[in-house]
Amino acid sequence: MVKSKSIMIAKENYNQILGKIIDHIEKSKIRAFSEVNKSLLSAYWNIGKELSKNSSYGKSVVEKLSYDLRQKYASVKGYSIRNLWNMKRFYETYQKLQPAVAELLFDVPWTNHILIMDKTDSNEEKQFYLKMCIKERWSKREIERQLNSSLFERYMLADKPEKVTALLPKHKSQDITKHLKEEYVLEFLDLGSEYSEQELEQAILDNIRDFFLEFGKSFAFMGSQYVIDISGRENKIDLLFYHRELHCLVAVDLKISGFEAAYVGQMQKYLAALDEKVKLPDEKESIGLILCKSKNHEEVRFALAKTLSPIKVATYTTKLPDKNLILKRLEMIKLPNNAEESG
Repeated sequence: MVKSKSIMIAKENYNQILGKIIDHIEKSKIRAFSEVNKSLLSAYWNIGKELSKNSSYGKSVVEKLSYDLRQKYASVKGYSIRNLWNMKRFYETYQKLQPAVAELLFDVPWTNHILIMDKTDSNEEKQFYLKMCIKERWSKREIERQLNSSLFERYMLADKPEKVTALLPKHKSQDITKHLKEEYVLEFLDLGSEYSEQELEQAILDNIRDFFLEFGKSFAFMGSQYVIDISGRENKIDLLFYHRELHCLVAVDLKISGFEAAYVGQMQKYLAALDEKVKLPDEKESIGLILCKSKNHEEVRFALAKTLSPIKVATYTTKLPDKNLILKRLEMIKLPNNAEESG
């Protein structure tokens, strides 16, 4: 329990804050069962609002609030210190949204909101994922997968964005390469309109920290132009990583052109050599990532159809979509009628 003497706030004011928060919680408990999620988020919104209005009181107040709320609602989860800070962030993140967008907030599960707040930057990106959560009825696992696959960037940059969302999977994939994204946004490389594969690789190495933020927190860098000796000849893998969760090597082949089927054969050779010469006995089979400027989905599908090696063909972009284009494409996402009416 936080000692009261460490709290720099008058007891009367503190009791007012605590009383208001308890009042919000009590009001939420009497809502109809069908409105459980909206009721919960409404309470979280109002709690976040109270915390935001009294943010100057600091960490110690939030700690005491968490303790007192958990004492009063011992059977209810959600009043941890961390979650109270998330409620404050929830309110402050969305308070300035347009009314039409703000109405979507209470149709999205709380766990999905946490992921959206954690993994998106702009308001437009948040709006996109809010809409997609409602439209596709995404679970926590599914939205996390789509966030990691940069669905927003792929949708905004696609010539025919409707095809991007039409290809969204309706079931969980068992493919180990699902841990790799479909597209990587590398605008931080600051490359011009034309560059070589060597310049692309060097730009990644020069910005390796930012590259890891885009590539994924589970990857560890092992080297560039990683040499594998095959029959006395040096074979060089552009980038080699280790995936800490999957416990396997990940070979990355960088291409500045569109995908070609011949790239698959080359990657198969790399993976076979890695598994035989580099992989440790307790590690899993190596994964390959062919990173291209563009790809034809049907050509990729046929090129990988008979391939036993786990290979992902992904694309990358070195620029972000225009904001006006983003706004137009957000308007293209049509929600189910019941979701629009319930808002």
